[in-house]
Amino acid sequence: MTAAGQKRRHAIGFIICLGVVSLFADMTYEGAHSSISPLLLNLGATAAQVAFISGLGEMLGQSLRYFSGRFASRTHAYWTITFFGYAMNVIAVPALAFAGSWQVAAVLVAAERMGKALRGPARDVLLSEATQEVGHGFGFGLHSVMDQTGAVVGPLLMMFGVMRTGNFHSPFLWLAAPAVGTLIALSAARFLFPTQGASARNPNPQPIPRIFWLYTIAAGMLAFGFVDWPLLVYRFAQTHLTSEVEIPMLYAIAMGLEGALAFVFGKMFDRYGVVTLVLGTLFSIASLPLGFLGGHLAAYASVGCWATGMGSQDACLRSGISQVVSMNKRGSAFGSFNGVWGVCWFAGSVSMGLLYAHSLLALVILGAAAQFASAVMFLWLRPRLPVQPPA
Repeated sequence: MTAAGQKRRHAIGFIICLGVVSLFADMTYEGAHSSISPLLLNLGATAAQVAFISGLGEMLGQSLRYFSGRFASRTHAYWTITFFGYAMNVIAVPALAFAGSWQVAAVLVAAERMGKALRGPARDVLLSEATQEVGHGFGFGLHSVMDQTGAVVGPLLMMFGVMRTGNFHSPFLWLAAPAVGTLIALSAARFLFPTQGASARNPNPQPIPRIFWLYTIAAGMLAFGFVDWPLLVYRFAQTHLTSEVEIPMLYAIAMGLEGALAFVFGKMFDRYGVVTLVLGTLFSIASLPLGFLGGHLAAYASVGCWATGMGSQDACLRSGISQVVSMNKRGSAFGSFNGVWGVCWFAGSVSMGLLYAHSLLALVILGAAAQFASAVMFLWLRPRLPVQPPA
């Protein structure tokens, strides 16, 4: 086998290994995320409060990455930071089983998101080093397939738990098992690939290019207009478009679709570039009128469109960053990108949550306009983001 072939094989092996870590992690987080809205509803939270909690959690999970990304770039302690970030899952998610008020649940949701903020940039640097050998779109897409496999199993586990116990509290305790599995799998990855991340240790780092910031602004508009799952299914639960038991099942279906499409979008990104993300954005725009203005069948269609938009984001957003930022600055770049993403997501979630009680049409128009503006800007950036297929 040639040296290039060995490097490619090593890279794919690491992507799969880290994918197993994400599989267990997403069983934990996505299992919780699938049912947090009905849990908060049962604890007395309003639609605006649900939107605020989910938006705040996402903002913390993304915006704090600015600091953790800079810390990762400065210390190069990618493995240690990743380990501590995943460890917070073990504590925060199972504790939701004992939340006696929506305020306590909100604190635990925020704590879990802070763990994701800590680990995200460091893990993505490790991953991007491997995707550079196989194509960023393909590599991140392959990782997303495994990531979303866990995102399917977790909600199904919650659905089984709700059916068995008749409540949304105790099933959260079941998620302690995959949370511990995450740490075991990460320890195995560290043992099998001890030198991963070494190429990021460059004494002469290249500056982050201007196009990265334009790309980040476009992504921020997408985040502002993208509806969060808890608010979308809050309408389903409130208007009885679906049963409560169906909600985690629908989330599992959405996660499975997202993972499969992320792989497809990733392959397309390596060939066609950022226009692939624009295509996914058109689907996520469609999820708004279908989910908030439609009936029973439209609700199901909105879940499919929402998942398609998520799939394109999973495969393309990180790939675009890896395309224009050198390895030694990717920790800071991933952190800065997610900081902007989180703030914009929070602002959009709060705005939509407030509009929910006054005008669903206004909610749809706001989200669609922001995403459409994002798509236009990505198209404008396309000539400045040339397609870079793997070697």
